Amino acid sequence: MTTAASDKIPVDLELKKAFTELQQKRIESSQKLQFASGQVEGIKRSILHKQITDKELNALPANTKVYQGVGRCFIASTIPEVRQNIGKSVSELEEKARIFEQNKEFIVKDLKGTENQLRQLVASKKNSN
Repeated sequence: MTTAASDKIPVDLELKKAFTELQQKRIESSQKLQFASGQVEGIKRSILHKQITDKELNALPANTKVYQGVGRCFIASTIPEVRQNIGKSVSELEEKARIFEQNKEFIVKDLKGTENQLRQLVASKKNSN
């Protein structure tokens, strides 16, 4: 007669620890990916908003009074100055989006590398048995 304890397969503590670490890393990575994706989407919305604003400013007559937001106040400005600042802002936002995309790629590569290490560990354990 066999008991439940004797039917259990012996657990390799090194494998168990590696699986636990992989699971934690996968959870952290998915959270980081979601955050980065949200940031990229927000940046893309901001870029689109600025591009629409620039397009509308371009359609205005040259003598139109425009105001530019600075902190909590607005300062009278010219259309070319506002458009120039919008252009700078769009290029800065595009750079931020590019950095977040690179971070997302790095996170995915890091996670895949960890999974490959775990596969190699499992394969080496199988071969040693």
